[in-house]
Amino acid sequence: MSPKEAIEFARENEARVVDIKFTDLFGAWQHFSMPIEAFSEEIFEEGIGFDGSSIRGFQTIDASDMLLIPDPDTVFMDPFTEVPTMSITCTIEDPMTRERYSRDPRYVAQKAEAYLRSTGIADIAYFGPEAEFYLFNDVRFDQSAQHGYYFIDSDEAVWNSGRDEKPNLGYKMRLKGGYFPVPPSDTLQDVRTEMMLTLLQCGVEVEVQHHEVGAAGQSEIDIKFGSLTKTADKVQVYKYIVKNVAVRNGLTATFMPKPVFQDNGSGMHTHQSLWKDGVNMFYDERGYALLSDEARYYIGGILKHAPALLAFAAPTTNSYRRLVPGYEAPINLVYSQRNRSACVRIPAYSKSPKARRIEFRAPDPTCNPYLTFAALLMAGLDGIQNRISPPDPIDKDLYELPAEERKGIKMTPGSLADALNALETDNEFLMKGGVFTPDLIETYLAYKREEVDQILLRPHPHEFNLYYDA
Repeated sequence: MSPKEAIEFARENEARVVDIKFTDLFGAWQHFSMPIEAFSEEIFEEGIGFDGSSIRGFQTIDASDMLLIPDPDTVFMDPFTEVPTMSITCTIEDPMTRERYSRDPRYVAQKAEAYLRSTGIADIAYFGPEAEFYLFNDVRFDQSAQHGYYFIDSDEAVWNSGRDEKPNLGYKMRLKGGYFPVPPSDTLQDVRTEMMLTLLQCGVEVEVQHHEVGAAGQSEIDIKFGSLTKTADKVQVYKYIVKNVAVRNGLTATFMPKPVFQDNGSGMHTHQSLWKDGVNMFYDERGYALLSDEARYYIGGILKHAPALLAFAAPTTNSYRRLVPGYEAPINLVYSQRNRSACVRIPAYSKSPKARRIEFRAPDPTCNPYLTFAALLMAGLDGIQNRISPPDPIDKDLYELPAEERKGIKMTPGSLADALNALETDNEFLMKGGVFTPDLIETYLAYKREEVDQILLRPHPHEFNLYYDA
């Protein structure tokens, strides 16, 4: 779509407001709005100024002026505003040099795609994320000098089986019992359908929606795969729509990886494949799981760099409450066909060459999709370029392996601090082609280490149970 066509789209839909959006370093969507009368074709060249020092991980106050450049291919009509509003996503430039901004996550994603083409290995990388989330009826949390707590509630949850609901009809879900039960146990069918239809309305193709394993309202809506940057754009739209449809229905949605103790966490399993001249480079009818050598080396790169990758792909302290044994969490750094206990799974639903892909199961939806997808691609390309062979596939339940068979199987990092340390020491593969830059990685590490410290400084409620009477 051209700038002229984007403006025509706004007029055809009688938009009175244009909402300007961009993504900060850590994946949060930011926005401001302007009247349609002020939105012209010149803006697509001249940009719109904003204060970069007020955005996490961006500029210092002495160099705060930055420019947003709208991308006409990202327009859609916002389904939640009272006044007709067109949404548009932007990239970021320095107003002095008019160069693209090194810490703009969307620019990082676009550079990764350009680097892929420059290698000659492939001309397009497809990504298909499966972002899970929980829908709660109530959430409260607070932390002060003398108290700290959280409280969540779900009408579906087993802990409400004895609640006086006048009447309580008893259709509650057992822990880990949320995968595919029909209504009345599944109370969220209509809400997920509304989310699905709203996504379609906003130009995000959807493949399926369903209740997930987590009993207290865990859900999943799978969007169709696409090229790297465009798919990251769609993840941002996805999270926006899920949260706002939830609120519209008196619910609250969270993409936190592990909000419920003793139940499954929320991941963002990420499917990937490389294509060249319309041919899937990951397919070989003679290979294990129909994988080509390129696919195996791509897996090898991801598994080798997994600890560093998780600094972006599992970027919160809470992410490592999910990446633990016993909750279908992908903690084993091996690959396998069909096997959901492996960190990299090869889906076996179809033998079609077009369907051959890998699924990296460790990411979660708190990540910045632009940085995560770019980092995954760079790790995979490093694997291909250096012919990094992964460990032999293991087609067994890795959670039930005897101790002697588990020897030598590497695991995901045990904490965000470990993942950040891994990124600090293993980042050269990200720097190829100038895709990631030292200033981005240094800034990211500094901010994330502050989050680690914030958790370390605070007493945990369960510590009182363990130690108060010591």
